[in-house]
Amino acid sequence: MSSDDHTNPTTLLDVARAAGVSASTVSRILNGTARVADDKRKAVLAAIEQMNFAPNQMARSLKKGSTMTIGIVVQDISSPFFDETLRGVDDALKGTGYTSVIVSGHWNADEESDRIRLLLARKVDGIILLTGRISDETVLQFSNHRPIVATGRALRTANAIGFKVDNEHGAWLATRHLLDLGHRRIVFITGPASSSDANERLAGYRRAMAEADVAVDPQLVVEGDFHEPSGLAAINRLLERDVPFTAVFAANDLSAYGARLALYRKGIRVPEDVSLVGFDDLPGSSYTAPPMTTVRQPLYDLGKAATNALLSLMGREAFDEGVAPVELIVRETTLPVARQDKRGHAGAGP
Repeated sequence: MSSDDHTNPTTLLDVARAAGVSASTVSRILNGTARVADDKRKAVLAAIEQMNFAPNQMARSLKKGSTMTIGIVVQDISSPFFDETLRGVDDALKGTGYTSVIVSGHWNADEESDRIRLLLARKVDGIILLTGRISDETVLQFSNHRPIVATGRALRTANAIGFKVDNEHGAWLATRHLLDLGHRRIVFITGPASSSDANERLAGYRRAMAEADVAVDPQLVVEGDFHEPSGLAAINRLLERDVPFTAVFAANDLSAYGARLALYRKGIRVPEDVSLVGFDDLPGSSYTAPPMTTVRQPLYDLGKAATNALLSLMGREAFDEGVAPVELIVRETTLPVARQDKRGHAGAGP
């Protein structure tokens, strides 16, 4: 019976026997994880072609030196921040023939490095790193093996490109907005100290306050970690200590959501009692009650730009390097101090 008979299709074991290698070697070659001599690799590919082994994109790609896959390292697959950026990546890949493999670094430098090594072992053609904790030096070392595009970094080499938004300016815009409304007791909920984005936003807050000749009360700079519970805890700590404030600027929208919940539970109204500003402009920020003032990052555009840059590094056409700047989106969570109900200051009841 012929090998192409539908009742007796060629198997991986048949290919292994024809190539004179083990079945596990064939499997590892097809998965792109095997380190074998060229003669064995060529024998396996020749057997696949000769025996018409089931149409296999990986095998065809190996012959061309490409797997037609890109690896994407995110930090939190459940975060809407990464959802928006991945949507941009997905749209940019449409029609290119490439598929993506997504892994998470969980905001841990060692884990990020492990995930990148895993992607390299799977022979992805390139890698997109969405923010993260590994150093620029480490990114450049990995780029010696595959092209890498990273967001949140200022990189430009023959095999690595970085895209960085102006976090400091965005935070300056948010703080300046609150200062222009007459606020002076402005809380800043930080991001993690290990995050350059968070530190740049803190710098923008401090710069705006200094330019307005307003001293920053150390009590008003409260630790957060970019997640909702940290925003909730930050405001609760201030309220427990009876620290007065009229406005809150959170280093990201998720922290602002937590802050909003803490204020609500204490009967403190937004914006009638306390004004609130976030950073990112996640989709949900248009639908909070009331809709939240925030600094818009071009998350979707960043995803598209990063993907187009990677395709360019991998030999496609040149890409448009332009990404929209950050901008303040004023909605309904901020009011001038003169129009706020003074009873709503921290520590006071409604």
